[in-house]
Amino acid sequence: MLHSLTGKSPPASDAMALSKKAEMLGIEYFLVSFTDLFGAQRAKLVPAAAIDEMAKNGAGFAGFATWLDMSPADADLFAVPDPSTLVQLPWKPQVGWLAANLKMNEKSVEQAPRNILCRLLKEAQDAGYRIKTGVECEFFVVNPDGDTIADGGDIQDKPCYDQMALMRRYEVVTEICNAMLSLGWQPYQNDHEDANGQFEMNWQFDDALKTADRHVFFKYMVKSIAEKYGLRATFMPKPFANLTGSGCHTHVSLWRDGKNLFSDSSDELGLSRLGYHFIGGVIHHADAICAITNPTVNSYKRINAPRTTSGATWAPNSVTYTGNNRTHMIRIPEPGRFELRLADGAANPYLLQAAVLAAGLDGIKHERDPGTRCDFNMYTDGHLVGDVKRLPLNLLDALRALESSELVANTLGPEFVTAYTKLRAAEWNAYTSQLTDWERRNTLDC
Repeated sequence: MLHSLTGKSPPASDAMALSKKAEMLGIEYFLVSFTDLFGAQRAKLVPAAAIDEMAKNGAGFAGFATWLDMSPADADLFAVPDPSTLVQLPWKPQVGWLAANLKMNEKSVEQAPRNILCRLLKEAQDAGYRIKTGVECEFFVVNPDGDTIADGGDIQDKPCYDQMALMRRYEVVTEICNAMLSLGWQPYQNDHEDANGQFEMNWQFDDALKTADRHVFFKYMVKSIAEKYGLRATFMPKPFANLTGSGCHTHVSLWRDGKNLFSDSSDELGLSRLGYHFIGGVIHHADAICAITNPTVNSYKRINAPRTTSGATWAPNSVTYTGNNRTHMIRIPEPGRFELRLADGAANPYLLQAAVLAAGLDGIKHERDPGTRCDFNMYTDGHLVGDVKRLPLNLLDALRALESSELVANTLGPEFVTAYTKLRAAEWNAYTSQLTDWERRNTLDC
C-alpha cells in the first residue's frame, strides 16, 4: 500500500475521511486526477465539502473527451481517488491532489494506465516480487511560445552541468526541489543537462506505483512552477533538432522481504542470475514495448537522432546491454540494479512501469538469456557490433511490434492494446498527412 505523499505528518490513517484531512490541513479543494493513455492528466476540482462522496463513488467524466478509446455513447467514467496518494500542493496549499483509478458500470476500466499497473503489481506481489524503480526526468525550460529556449545566454556547445546556466534558473529549480523536500521524496541533486535549456532533477527510488504517482505529479509540478515565472517546461522527447532529447532513464531492482534479489557479490557486475533473466526479458521484448516507452512521432527523432551539438545523443538505437557504459540501451552502473535508457519524456508514467515489469517478469519466467554483454562505444563503434536487434525507426513500426506481441496482449491486456494502437495509429496518420517545407524544397522540381 502506498503511504501518503504529503510532506506533512499524516494526521491519521489513510482511512480518515478526506474531508477531515482537508479540515486539518487547510485544504479547500481537491484535484481528483487520472492519467489517460497519452499521459495527459485529467481532473475535476472538487470542493472539500463534497470530497467524501467523490471518494466513495468517484468523480464523473465523459471518457470520449479524453485520450481513451471510448465513444459518446459510453456510460459515465468515474475516477475513484486513492486517499493514500494525497499531495497538498506546495505552491498552492489550499489544493490537494489525488491520483485516481477508473471504473465504468462498477467495473475496473481495463485500458486505464494506473489500473493496469496496479493489477500487474498485484500479480508480481502474489509471485513474491516487489519491484522498486526510480526515474530521471529530463525537461526543457522554454519561452511560452515553445520555439526557443528561455535562457538566451545558454549557448555553449557542451552545456551539461554548466554552473552559470543552472544558477540563472535558481528560483525555478530550487522551488521545485524545495517542494520535493517538503513532500518527503528525498531529492538529492539537480543539474543542467546536455542540451541548452535542459534540466534534470532526481529523487529517491521507491516502489513502482509510488514512483509512477510521483512521476505524474512531478510533471504537473514542474510545468506549474515554470508558469509562475512566465516560462514553459516541456518533456517533449526532441523539441530541437540539433540538441540532445529528453530521456526518462528508469532504474530497476526486484525485492523480497527487504532483500535485493538483483544483488550478487560473486558476479563481475554485482548482478544476480535473476537480474540477468529480467534484463533478458526486456531485451527480448524491447521492440514490442518501444511504442510505450517512446510513444510519440517525435520520440523516434530522439532514439534515431544524428550527432548533436554536444557530440552525443545519449539515446540508444539498438538493443544491447553493458556495464557502466552510457552508449547502450541497458547499463549496469553498480551492483543490484540496472538502468533502462530507452524511455523518453513523453512516456506515460504508469505504462512505462507496467511495460518494464511485464517484460522483465516474462524474462524470469522463461529464464531468458540477455546474450553477451557488449562493451563497445556504440556511438563510435556500433558498426562493429554483430547481429543485434535494432529499435524501431518510427512510431508505425513500433506500433506494429506492439500489436503483434503476445506478451503485451496477455499482460497489459487486449483492451489496452486495441485502444492504445488505435489512438496512436490515428496520431501517426495525422502526422503523415502533413505537407512539410522539407518536402517542397526537395521534390518541388522533381
